Amino acid sequence: MPKKYWLFKSEPETFSFDHLVAARTTFWDGVRNFQARNLLRDEIRPGDRVLFYHSREEPMAIAGLATVVKAGAPDPSQFDPASKYHDEGASPEDPRWYGVEIRADERLDPPLTREELKASPALADMMLLKKGSRLSVQPVTAPEWEAVLALAKKRRKRLASD
Repeated sequence: MPKKYWLFKSEPETFSFDHLVAARTTFWDGVRNFQARNLLRDEIRPGDRVLFYHSREEPMAIAGLATVVKAGAPDPSQFDPASKYHDEGASPEDPRWYGVEIRADERLDPPLTREELKASPALADMMLLKKGSRLSVQPVTAPEWEAVLALAKKRRKRLASD
């Protein structure tokens, strides 16, 4: 099965790329959108690559790269009454929400900002940059993945020469 690419959004005050680096791996829990849940449950597989995006901060940016290490499994927070992600309608026999486990691979330092992404013609059709796109887990095409890596590499070279 060919590798796929994804973008996962997180609010850095809740869970940042630094948190992922410190933990090394994490179960991506708390997703409460059915479209994103379906991707986590049915599409995202071990070996797939992830752009880790910091949302709701200035500047919004891709902070790092990660890899999926475990396929979709029921999100345990849905069953925990003490969790802010608890779902009274879910049960272990009939789970409603899923997550995957990801591993931190590489920090983008400095992060690749949304403005830098928008300035790239190669990313003109990227879901993240579409007006009204709010999905917390979204697909990224292979050419978009390569364009993001090329932008990061180009910027690293520019910063090294300054």
